[in-house]
Amino acid sequence: MLVKERNVSVSHQGQVMSAVKMFYAAVLEQEDKVKGLFQPKKAQKLPNVLTEEEVSALLKAVDNPKHRCLLMLIYSGGLRLGEVINLRLPDLQPEQNRLFVRAGKGNKDRCTILSEKAWQYLKTYIEVYQPTEWVFEGATGGQYGERSVQEIFTRAKMRSMINPDATVHTLRHSFATHLLEKGVDLRYIQELLGHASTKTTEIYTHITKKGWDKIKSPLDSLNI
Repeated sequence: MLVKERNVSVSHQGQVMSAVKMFYAAVLEQEDKVKGLFQPKKAQKLPNVLTEEEVSALLKAVDNPKHRCLLMLIYSGGLRLGEVINLRLPDLQPEQNRLFVRAGKGNKDRCTILSEKAWQYLKTYIEVYQPTEWVFEGATGGQYGERSVQEIFTRAKMRSMINPDATVHTLRHSFATHLLEKGVDLRYIQELLGHASTKTTEIYTHITKKGWDKIKSPLDSLNI
């Protein structure tokens, strides 16, 4: 009742439940009394995904070569924001069409795709800007900031007038969904994204609309 009246979030409910269970177990030593307490589950929301046309519009809306390359790499390899700013020059491996991602989520290294088209833009960018250590460096040197990447994306999103709810991470979701729609096996997508479990990657099967045009409602078969 109080949950509805006070609009308590699921995450806050979970924190309260955990605290109550710990109190009974560690302080009162009566853990058996709270074993049956219901732990609320978070709602499973599907992530936002851009269409290929929206990704194209987004990238075309960026004039600055560094900024365009940065967004291209995120989409090209399904990178997280922290992963793209952590890229060092040796991590670019165009001969194998791949990027080496160091210490991604879970402190895991992995390889993902470096698109040929992205590399053509990157070569020009590197020649002009001449970064020394990080692929993307600030105006005064050093690693590029996360806030700067978010601002670049927001400006491009406004100019291209794509989905207003999209974030930098939406490019990663779009990468995975577009690969799935092109017939790439889910296991390969899992490796490229660095997911520990296929269950995490399977969420993209609920997003893709490929093949929907071939599905008809059973109502269409009725003689009415």
